[in-house]
Amino acid sequence: MTTWHWVRHGPTHQKTFTGWRDVPADLSDARAVSRLAAFLPGDALVVSSDLDRCVRTADALALGRTRLPHDPGLREFHFGAWDGVHFNTVAAQDEALSRQYWETPGDHAPPGGESWNASAQRVAVAVQRIAATYQPKDIIVVAHFGVILTQVQATLGVTAEQVLAHKIDPLSVTTLRPADGVVERINHSP
Repeated sequence: MTTWHWVRHGPTHQKTFTGWRDVPADLSDARAVSRLAAFLPGDALVVSSDLDRCVRTADALALGRTRLPHDPGLREFHFGAWDGVHFNTVAAQDEALSRQYWETPGDHAPPGGESWNASAQRVAVAVQRIAATYQPKDIIVVAHFGVILTQVQATLGVTAEQVLAHKIDPLSVTTLRPADGVVERINHSP
């Protein structure tokens, strides 16, 4: 049985939608990174999204663990025209769609971007591919807020609206055993 240790990348300090834009993670809090690395299983495989903030965070956590190739299927939601735009600006420019996107996530998508359902499906394909190739194993996945929430949703069997109530902080761990429907922890900061 595979245990998935989902780690959100280090902070980006962005105050805008940050999806597929490649922004760096701030990993200057060496003690937090060290505590996180020590908390995670030492024999786990490490994989990440191919975006810089995840790649650098995963590299900092690898520490002798087997590092798998970066996976573009683990990217954050594609926010399309909203990427790089402040949340309030999006809400003011496209109030109806912005409200639908967050209040009734599912098939609503930003212009040129992905809906919740499309993003969740893309991530599910990547997770299934990784699981089929490397199971059973502990796998550390360094990914993004939305990506991690899709996996909590799938494991708990809840709606997107319900899972959006969870907080996922930078450098936090969410540990899941989807085959058993078990959520060991959500948003744990070692």
